[in-house]
Amino acid sequence: MNVYDGWRIAAMLNAHGLHQTTDVADADIIILNTCAVRAKATDKVYSALGRIRLAKKPNALMGIVGCVARESGADAFKRVPDLNFVLGPQSYHKLPEILNDPDTRLFNIELSGLEKFDEMPKLEKSPLVTYVPIQEGCNHCCTYCIVPYTRGREISRSFADCVRDTEMAAKTGAVEICFLGQNVNGYKYTDENGKIYRLSDLIRAAAKIDTVKRIRFTSSYPTEMTDDLIEMFAQEPKLLPFLNMPIQSGSPDVLKRMNRPYDLEQYLGIVKKLKAARPDIQISSDFIVGFPGETDDDFEQTLQIARTVKYINSYSFKYSPRPHTSAAIMQDQIPENIKSKRLAILDAELNEIQRAFNESCVGKTLPCLCEGVDKTGRHLVYRTPYMQQCIVACPAGDAPQICNIEITAANKASLRGKITD
Repeated sequence: MNVYDGWRIAAMLNAHGLHQTTDVADADIIILNTCAVRAKATDKVYSALGRIRLAKKPNALMGIVGCVARESGADAFKRVPDLNFVLGPQSYHKLPEILNDPDTRLFNIELSGLEKFDEMPKLEKSPLVTYVPIQEGCNHCCTYCIVPYTRGREISRSFADCVRDTEMAAKTGAVEICFLGQNVNGYKYTDENGKIYRLSDLIRAAAKIDTVKRIRFTSSYPTEMTDDLIEMFAQEPKLLPFLNMPIQSGSPDVLKRMNRPYDLEQYLGIVKKLKAARPDIQISSDFIVGFPGETDDDFEQTLQIARTVKYINSYSFKYSPRPHTSAAIMQDQIPENIKSKRLAILDAELNEIQRAFNESCVGKTLPCLCEGVDKTGRHLVYRTPYMQQCIVACPAGDAPQICNIEITAANKASLRGKITD
């Protein structure tokens, strides 16, 4: 989501005569687009601001946008008096106001809906992999999650707007479309005639565009994985056989305290349906360890669900208390040393599962999408249908955008291969 917002902010500033620089000392305006999902991310923002204020030109504008701006509010100006603007995640389109009057200290963290999608200019050239946001906010209110506070309650964009953005992305260079939302599979839009559109309808519309070759979506909530969406994995070959479906914990007791209203049997039933629809589908997940009250037995159940589902790629974190969440004031907060120990054990388990899957791909030929040249300039980086990174030698001629690659080697982090066509 932040990558997409960054693209749109850059396009908006380009339209006002600015261009991007990688040198803070050369910049006239410096923007930190921020995430508040973990305390560490927020801490990094203020550390970065401390470095930037020393490195920037005296008259350069500096500000934060996004979820940390919403979380910190006016306190951001108290912590960093040099700030010129603080804009919440639905207020990016207000930036031209400060460009027109640099003496203004702009502050707007209100959650005002979907105006930014209409106000900000479209991308003139889209990346090969383009994100299309279809929804903002979340209604699930997990007890650890700050998103309902920073991004607001769930709002779905109109079906016509989402299709228009998808068509524009394809017209301007996109080959892969990734539909985005904090609760992306909860997308639901009712038009003026009472017709209801779901994520499956958007996938179907995107698949009709000839130049779109790959489709995926993130991030999913288990109970929103409806039968019509599961069926799309069977019906639509452009939909990648890969799904991020966070479980967060393998313990029913922890899930209940997290306000995650599904049990393990229900979750595993969804996985079973997905594999029946698309036998080659693979699942990734998110995990939180050390949630308040988590026992050794709770943690062991998390390890067990990882072994059962065999997630091929996962994101695991230590529980981080966030303001405006009920988990932050729960009893039985887990000591940091125990959280760190459990995270190391879980990461080792997940890494071995990922390594085993990568090694199982050796000898197979997979259709892959080119992401560009690596840092050495001697290799190309491709992505498999399972979002694995695959490194191949640069061909003598032009590199194909999509091609079949024979996988010749693998480790935990990536694959190696050779182009076969």
